[in-house]
Amino acid sequence: MSKSLLWRGLLAVVIGVVSVAWPNVTVGALVILFAVYAFIAGAASAARAFASRSAGPVVGYLLLALLDVVAGIAALAWPNITALVLTIWIAAWAFVSGIIEVAMAFRHGEDAGERAMWALTGLVSIALGVVLAIRPDIGAVSLATVFGLFSIVYGISTVVLSAQLRKAGSTAQPLANPVS
Repeated sequence: MSKSLLWRGLLAVVIGVVSVAWPNVTVGALVILFAVYAFIAGAASAARAFASRSAGPVVGYLLLALLDVVAGIAALAWPNITALVLTIWIAAWAFVSGIIEVAMAFRHGEDAGERAMWALTGLVSIALGVVLAIRPDIGAVSLATVFGLFSIVYGISTVVLSAQLRKAGSTAQPLANPVS
């Protein structure tokens, strides 16, 4: 588990640095990524439509495919509105995941350092969600910068948590496998 946390933390730091250094690129990448996802989802729905044996699912899947393609086109045609909607969506995500992380700080059996790290990352996530929900008009570029800073703090705290877990594991290893 500590290796996956370490990689997750390092990836968050890298994403954070890129987001702070190039916020416009980050926003553009998010909009394009959403459009690509919509086009792929549309193609998958169309493929399901033609794989179905009855007419009911065919119509439903074709409607879903059409909706997905329209969403992808709209994202590319109106990137500013898409960025605003993504900003609101990220606010909701950050708020909910922050609440979950704060709750994880109060799990039974955690030491004080782990509790502090879970609580810190959770509170930073909640703060990001609240700020974005209150002021979605701050713009997607500001979101990219704030998201970058959030990712750096989150990544560093996750790397620290990984090191604590690794230390706890190396301390527990001799106890689990005593030398005979």
